[in-house]
Amino acid sequence: MGTLDAIIIGGGHNGLVCAFYLARAGLKVKVLERRGIVGGAAVTEEFHPGYRNSTASYTVSLLNPKVIADMGLAAHGLRIVERPLSNFLPLADGYLKLGGGLERTQAEFRKFSARDAERLPAYYAMLEGVADVLRGLALEPPPDAKGGWPSWIAALRHGRLMAGLTLEQQRDLLALFTQSAREFLDGWFESEPVKAVFGFDAVVGNFASPDTPGSAYVLLHHVFGEVNGNKGAWGHAIGGMGAITQAMRAACESVGVEIETDAPVARVLVEQGRAAGVAMEDGRKIRAPIVAANVGPKLLYEKLVAPGDLPADFRRRIGGYKMGSATFRMNVALSELPRFTVLPEPGEHHSSGIIIAPGLDYMDRAFTSAKETGISAQPIVEMLIPSTLDDSLAPPGYHVASLFCQHFAPGLDWDARREEAADRVIDTITAHAPNFRASVIARQIHSPRDLERKFGLTGGDIFHGRLSLDQLWAARPVLGHGSYRGPLKGLYMCGSGTHPGGGVTGAPGHNAAREILKDRSLLRRLLAP
Repeated sequence: MGTLDAIIIGGGHNGLVCAFYLARAGLKVKVLERRGIVGGAAVTEEFHPGYRNSTASYTVSLLNPKVIADMGLAAHGLRIVERPLSNFLPLADGYLKLGGGLERTQAEFRKFSARDAERLPAYYAMLEGVADVLRGLALEPPPDAKGGWPSWIAALRHGRLMAGLTLEQQRDLLALFTQSAREFLDGWFESEPVKAVFGFDAVVGNFASPDTPGSAYVLLHHVFGEVNGNKGAWGHAIGGMGAITQAMRAACESVGVEIETDAPVARVLVEQGRAAGVAMEDGRKIRAPIVAANVGPKLLYEKLVAPGDLPADFRRRIGGYKMGSATFRMNVALSELPRFTVLPEPGEHHSSGIIIAPGLDYMDRAFTSAKETGISAQPIVEMLIPSTLDDSLAPPGYHVASLFCQHFAPGLDWDARREEAADRVIDTITAHAPNFRASVIARQIHSPRDLERKFGLTGGDIFHGRLSLDQLWAARPVLGHGSYRGPLKGLYMCGSGTHPGGGVTGAPGHNAAREILKDRSLLRRLLAP
């Protein structure tokens, strides 16, 4: 390939996005991926003969439409279909369906509260108004707290977007950033099932109770997305999440990116205070003046960079960067669809997000139980059955299901307790769908430790770091290094540990590439004769 301009550590979706934009601008780029397949946590793999599923990341909404368009992902084979319903919440003596249009959802809410049904349009309008502004911020690098004219320009851009909020919206945004999910939802609704179906989003990938201050923001983080232009919707990529990253790989290769798999990086080469390339585990040294890391900040700065190459205060703050989403992830092959006691016949609810967490109190107990014992006595579970929308994933008449589960403390001896936790998840679902346990043909288990080993997710954290106010925007991962640049010149961050945070968005990769190109353009101008 000749002399490289940039190396990307990690072929997850943000790494591929970053590589694409750099290569499209004319840089010679090489992606180095530790595993034998690109995609990071957004991959589709066979976990039992004839059964394939999205291995870790499991649903589509947050993937940025600009990234989809710029990379031409549809032309490279990506097809996303929307769920017929957003969510289905089985209860002890009934159920609640969310989605399928405002009037349908209001009719569902009336089963529990006429007042909540009446307030729903205003609630949606409030969330959408705030989310629309934050969507704009997602593709804007935050200002650098160290100052200088670039940070002033960034602050002005962000300020201009925020100025579009009305006073009421500013109050709503302040509440979302600071209040607990329960406190926020109590201000809108009175029915426990209604609060539960919205409150679930506040604990996704968040080792917290719905009573934890700041948990309302995570609720907002999950409404940023859209599917095929439908804002706030959730969908399925035909072929699983790997279809997204395989389309990204094709887009990258179309602009000349070189991708090497089975290529683990041992450390970042640092010469005279700046990144100079990487040393591989096989002993090779690959040089480039730009290195962008699509791994979490703790993995990058505690494992791949020598301590002596970093300022002491920065090392200390990275050491205190909060990790651990308490996520336990399973895939199961099923001989039949689950028959829920409250709605046993096959239907649209089987193609929705099936939430087993009937109330905020249940979610709080799941959190406190995990804090005390490591494994929730009654876990929070979201089940998706993508084979109801995509017959490529399982043999005819059979199904695969994704089980996304909270709360499971990161620090346990997971090699000894993973089967116990998996059994508890199966029991939790079976309590609502009595045929479920007997229908499980095979299961794939990813404990927090498995997620770390397999995908490099430190502490099993699916977001590369907690989405709390002290770790967002210009402070993600550390204040003064929120603009994708660390303390080492030439070393950039392009993963979910940077603004705007976790999820399959592509935004960190997009933004990091823009900042890299900006620095390169400035450097070339400074060095010009």
